[in-house]
Amino acid sequence: MPAWQSRWAWGTIAGMTTENTPQTPQTDDDLRDTPAQPTAFTLLGGEDRVRELVDRFYDLMDLESEFAGIRSLHPASLADSRDKLFWFLCGWLGGPNHYIERFGHPMLRARHLPFPIATSERDQWLRCMAWAMQDIGVEASLQERLMQAFHGTADWMRNRAG
Repeated sequence: MPAWQSRWAWGTIAGMTTENTPQTPQTDDDLRDTPAQPTAFTLLGGEDRVRELVDRFYDLMDLESEFAGIRSLHPASLADSRDKLFWFLCGWLGGPNHYIERFGHPMLRARHLPFPIATSERDQWLRCMAWAMQDIGVEASLQERLMQAFHGTADWMRNRAG
């Protein structure tokens, strides 16, 4: 698999090194002497914690009326949505690229264009994710850094005025 397919070239997530952050050591000694920074995936706690986060996110979306706007954009069963977000977040956070292995490049904006996403939907998604992180006990500074990154991505998904 070509390198461009195996990892996204997104660099860092809110100041955290991702597995795919370009590194430019000058010598072989730099490779040995430079400790790797933990990825957001590692800091969060790996696959089990990503799954816990995704499950809580969709549980809240299903249960809380304030998220009815984004819930209505999903199918009746959230099983596929849960899996796809889990697979995507694993790679996006610097862990295994489960999503790419199954579907190729995520093309996030293109995949979200069929759904009306304005500021309201963006903000519902962000509130739901913040609540989920709070509920599962993600450390406060990691929550803040992830929310900065999530905001940029969620804002990029907007395809409607307002």
